Amino acid sequence: MAKVIFTPVSIVAGLLAGIIGKKLFRLSWGLVDEEEPPRAQHHRINVGKLALALALEGAVFRVVKGLADHGSRRGFNWLTGLWPGEEAPQAD
Repeated sequence: MAKVIFTPVSIVAGLLAGIIGKKLFRLSWGLVDEEEPPRAQHHRINVGKLALALALEGAVFRVVKGLADHGSRRGFNWLTGLWPGEEAPQAD
């Protein structure tokens, strides 16, 4: 039941994380290079720079998304007393 109620909260948190992640990536790329980050659809690019941009972008988005997801779950738990997920990682 908690997961169903939590779904809209999760969607909003994900959208906000995407916006924040995009801004953080742009800021962090500015520390790497003064040019815009290369994109895969660009014809004439440095492939090494593209790989770096993709790795940095992926790392930033993954961290921001994970923190937003966990933070929204903690907030939901604080408001409702319900935890929308697993209590701890499962042992192998």
